[in-house]
Amino acid sequence: MDLDHTAYLEAIQRESTRFRDVLAGVDPDARVPSCPEWTAADLLWHLTEVQEFWAGVVRSRPAAPADEGEPPRPDVAYDGLLARYDRALSGLLDALGSADPSEPAWSWSEDQRMAFTYRRMAHEALIHRVDAEETGGVRTPLDPVLASDGVAEALAIMLGGCPGWATFTGSGERARVILTDTGAELTVELGRFRGTGPESGREFDDPTLVVLDEPADAGVTIRGTAEVVDTWLWRRGDVDELAREIRVEGDRGVYERFRAVVDQPIL
Repeated sequence: MDLDHTAYLEAIQRESTRFRDVLAGVDPDARVPSCPEWTAADLLWHLTEVQEFWAGVVRSRPAAPADEGEPPRPDVAYDGLLARYDRALSGLLDALGSADPSEPAWSWSEDQRMAFTYRRMAHEALIHRVDAEETGGVRTPLDPVLASDGVAEALAIMLGGCPGWATFTGSGERARVILTDTGAELTVELGRFRGTGPESGREFDDPTLVVLDEPADAGVTIRGTAEVVDTWLWRRGDVDELAREIRVEGDRGVYERFRAVVDQPIL
């Protein structure tokens, strides 16, 4: 359900600006409820370095960015971190504004196009905007179209999928996810991916799920609004409360196995 790249660019600016505005008004030492090991200052620095990194990816395309390790966090006051964030966001928007989504570019996924970066940065900004608002106690609604696309990205890339060097073996068990406000539907199949990591040499034999290209019969149906399902998958907010807002119909065993695959933290 990928959106047009201009919609992603607008979302990056909108969600990143909201993130900044909220964090500018909170105590730098305030804890982030969904990431309790982080303070507000940690959250601010996290998105700063993420946006700096991906701006570098855009500028170095199609080559991979130089492996320079994580940048050192500057020893500055909170206002200094906010200024560094402003430069990072401006740099990312400028870099993306000159790139075509069809151009080749490095990513850690199978999708080696600029389109991946546009989409990834939009959802990175969206979910960390949620983190910022939870920290400040000022939650506002998510854009349902963007959140709907976020569900698709979370299931296909962040929580599921199978890398090209591995083999997916489906179990035949499927779950259908229906977003009640946007009407979007996704069918996923549960299974395992097996293979040897090309860099680590590690042997994998792990549960996963893949999003099917076409609708198919499913043993369980999961219904909820795009915002509820997106934040539930990302484990943001009160996960137990969100789960109560989701309607599950069908085989509870399939649902529990689906939940076991997606029940993992994403920072």
